[in-house]
Amino acid sequence: MLHRYKKPISEIALPDRFTWPFHYRPHQLSQMAAEEVQSYLAERAEWAEELSKGKMFGVMVVKDRCQEIGFLAAFSGNLAGSNRHEYFVPPIYDMLQPDDFFKKEEHQITLINKQIEALTSSDEYIKAEQHLKDVKAQAEDAMAQMKALMQRRKEARHRARTRGGDIEQLTLESQHDNAEMQRLKRHNKALIAAAQEELDTLQAGIERLKQERRTRSAKLQMDLFREFRLRNALGETKDLCQIFASTPQTIPPAGSGECAGPKLMQYAYNNDLQPLAMAEFWWGESPKGEIRQHGNYYPACTSKCKPILTFMMQGLKVEDNPLTKIEVEEPEIIWEDEDYVAINKPAGMLSVRGKSGVRSAEEWAEERYAGTLCPMIIHRLDQSTSGILIIAKHKQAHQALQEQFIKRSVEKSYVALLDGVISQKEGEINLPMRLDYDNRPRQMVATDGKQAITRYKLLETIGGHSRVRFYPITGRTHQLRVHSAHKDGLGTPIMGDDIYGVGGERLYLHAETLEFTHPKSGERIKIECRAEF
Repeated sequence: MLHRYKKPISEIALPDRFTWPFHYRPHQLSQMAAEEVQSYLAERAEWAEELSKGKMFGVMVVKDRCQEIGFLAAFSGNLAGSNRHEYFVPPIYDMLQPDDFFKKEEHQITLINKQIEALTSSDEYIKAEQHLKDVKAQAEDAMAQMKALMQRRKEARHRARTRGGDIEQLTLESQHDNAEMQRLKRHNKALIAAAQEELDTLQAGIERLKQERRTRSAKLQMDLFREFRLRNALGETKDLCQIFASTPQTIPPAGSGECAGPKLMQYAYNNDLQPLAMAEFWWGESPKGEIRQHGNYYPACTSKCKPILTFMMQGLKVEDNPLTKIEVEEPEIIWEDEDYVAINKPAGMLSVRGKSGVRSAEEWAEERYAGTLCPMIIHRLDQSTSGILIIAKHKQAHQALQEQFIKRSVEKSYVALLDGVISQKEGEINLPMRLDYDNRPRQMVATDGKQAITRYKLLETIGGHSRVRFYPITGRTHQLRVHSAHKDGLGTPIMGDDIYGVGGERLYLHAETLEFTHPKSGERIKIECRAEF
């Protein structure tokens, strides 16, 4: 499982600390390891079809007992129907062993599924369902006929009354009709109840099986989580249930422990190898909703791997989270009056306070107007996006202008430099979006997401990069970044995008114009701030 580099590495400095796996630039040794794994994958013709659909792989640079440097490789989940392949580290726990408790219990659950399927497709069940439908239909038909008959009789009694008919006799006839209607209702109710009882008896047996399936599945999943006993550099061991007990979700998500990162770390500890650095890359086509670029490096997932790796890295010297170490320039004021101030927010600055400790525009405004005003952020820009951010100086101004943002009467445009060339001159992208819950703060395209619409215009093409102006109609988180990178959008990420693209010195996205109606004067205000790129 331990691989030696094919190219010389003696001149490459080793990393001082282990990679912070949730936001990183891969070390040169990690990149070289990934290139060797990618060459190996390219040779495996029997995997080509499966790999083309996309899979995450990982590499870990390690030092052995003899102080020799090598690397490990892993894949997330299964590959070619197995979780064991000679080139890659083994799973933390192999649930696919034929004689394992998991496969045995999974077989029992499969038998229950077959029982449920047999019962729901049986002649007896189908006949009971159809009988209930027929009885209800016959009851409705009988009621409709009775109501029509009663209406005709009612009209006849009305005509008889106008001709001076016997009122007492007509009243008795009306009472008789009402009594007949009640008898018919009771008769229909009894027939439907009998048919329903017949079906309920059959459904009760099916429901008992479904409940047994739910109970056994839930227990099997928890038993499986307990079999994933993970180690850290301090020599401590915890199972998945213990690791996730202190997290907000408390219960491990399905598939926890099966990603590349934990597999690599566990194998290193089990074989007395010292982890030095790691990286994960995507191989193949992007999933339908997510944005993954073939060959690009990606951070470990947050919902499954962050709690696991945070425990497993205890005892290692780990890089600081780079997102907490960002130093940003002070914003520049580009327009101001007694109600509002518009700033050029630098890339890297947060719009509002965050947990990372990185300076925010909100803090800047509170410091600048301390003691005199109560500044409030009206809208937001991504931390990586630079450009126009308008801030209200008091609550009334905030409410008045925020209403325009809600009604979409504020006009905005952004300029971006794309990491590639597009052929479309202009158009509209309409891709609904929602949070990728397993990989916060990533967003994904999903049919159950919120509407997200972007208009765009190609400005020019320079040296293999397209310069584009975006006009966002909606304002979803990462909307322009996702609409740029997604294959159903422009299919080309914004240059420097470290979430949906390759990354770089900065994200080349800038809020360049903003236009609104001043709530006091009614004047249309247009603010411009040209991008530096």
